[in-house]
Amino acid sequence: MDAVPGLGIEGDVVSVADGYARNFLFPRGIASLVTEGKKRQIEKKRLERLELMKKEKSAAEELAKKFENVSCTIAVKTTENGKLFGSVTAAQIAEKLAEQDIQLESTQLKLAAPLHELGVFDVEISLHPEVQAALKVWIVEE
Repeated sequence: MDAVPGLGIEGDVVSVADGYARNFLFPRGIASLVTEGKKRQIEKKRLERLELMKKEKSAAEELAKKFENVSCTIAVKTTENGKLFGSVTAAQIAEKLAEQDIQLESTQLKLAAPLHELGVFDVEISLHPEVQAALKVWIVEE
């Protein structure tokens, strides 16, 4: 089980509305009622999960350092005026990075909107909830 947006990570004990617990959390197996036995299990799982998150964070920080020297160049078709036909999306950037043996999900790339012009852009990459990196994306004329 991973983090539940707005509630916390696995092992957290939270108070929620009865209806939310009964109709959403319990049927999906996301949560259960807390008993003394469950408290001990939860605390053990929580400590394990926190240790795992520390390892994941340190791995993400190392990966973020590698992105300091990485850039992505995307060649696109343009009009005579230099306007793009279409736009460059996070999925296209992820594909170009895959060609450089860098595996990222397009959801990790944080674009406010698709890129619609030629130039150099800094794209934020979410590697971990607490670790962000920046990627230079060059959009050039084909």
